[in-house]
Amino acid sequence: MNWDDTTDADAAERLVDSVADREDQAVEAALRPKDLGEFIGQEKVREQLDLVLRAARARGATADHVLLSGAPGLGKTTLSMIIAAEMGAPIRITSGPAIQHAGDLAAILSSLQEGEVLFLDEIHRMSRPAEEMLYMAMEDFRVDVIVGKGPGATAIPLELPPFTLVGATTRAGLLPPPLRDRFGFTAHMEFYEPAELERVIHRSADLLEVEIEPDGAAEIAGRSRGTPRIANRLLRRVRDYAQVKADGLITKDIAAAALAVYEVDGRGLDRLDRGVLEALLKLFGGGPVGLSTLAVAVGEERETVEEVAEPFLVREGLLARTPRGRVATPAAWAHLGLTPPRSQTAGNGQQDLFGA
Repeated sequence: MNWDDTTDADAAERLVDSVADREDQAVEAALRPKDLGEFIGQEKVREQLDLVLRAARARGATADHVLLSGAPGLGKTTLSMIIAAEMGAPIRITSGPAIQHAGDLAAILSSLQEGEVLFLDEIHRMSRPAEEMLYMAMEDFRVDVIVGKGPGATAIPLELPPFTLVGATTRAGLLPPPLRDRFGFTAHMEFYEPAELERVIHRSADLLEVEIEPDGAAEIAGRSRGTPRIANRLLRRVRDYAQVKADGLITKDIAAAALAVYEVDGRGLDRLDRGVLEALLKLFGGGPVGLSTLAVAVGEERETVEEVAEPFLVREGLLARTPRGRVATPAAWAHLGLTPPRSQTAGNGQQDLFGA
């Protein structure tokens, strides 16, 4: 493999994207833990879920329906597969956008086996008719299939075998209360601490047969945005660099050099994140500035800035959303090594006005 040909600009730009691509999906299948004991992080969720599953097994019943919420890449799909494995049941995987009609959902539900786990990713994006059908299926294990059209249409009740629905969402607030209330167990997935990500990286390195030193794992973990999926993706890119540019061993210096090539800095910001901050600081003096104006200055779509770059910048305390527009924080100026204008450092408007 020629190092000069390993990446293209687009791949490098969003190396820290928490949404899985095809390569991620293939690698994640090999790296996924198989039971709750192997699952790293999310201590409270693991403890609570373990109790739910053990109780269900003791009763010889199917587990309660489970709702998992949280940002992409934190392990919702992995937990759904662990639930199926712990219950000794098969799993069916689909997503909300794939279910556009009630008939689509009816076809899936009617083919489930007793005790089967149905994983429904991005459940908040399911169509309303399918959502209303799901209410009855979750509560009564029954759906009404409409036969015919117009005045002659009739509803035929169809009994379903007991099953466990595992719903996953990145926007729990978009779920209607009637659907949310039908889940017996709900859990919110938190971002990972660097120490937890180091454990994830060491485990993945062992499975990928990659040699990595503790400080190399710490360097990658610190740039992974609190997300295991990003940590594993960065590990693979650093592995490529170490194989081509070094002897294959990932040290702190090798990890830093590799991620510099991919434009991922020490806090996990990439080209787009820094572009937003630089425009906000250098062109608009730290703000406030409107989102549309900021997007034009960066050369990106408004939605890209708002949905891709801003959430992480806000979470890191580098940017604030205010009624007047986007404003950079003192941490943003410090991160880029810039000096804020006097108006940014003044304690309040009166002090600035009188030069105090």
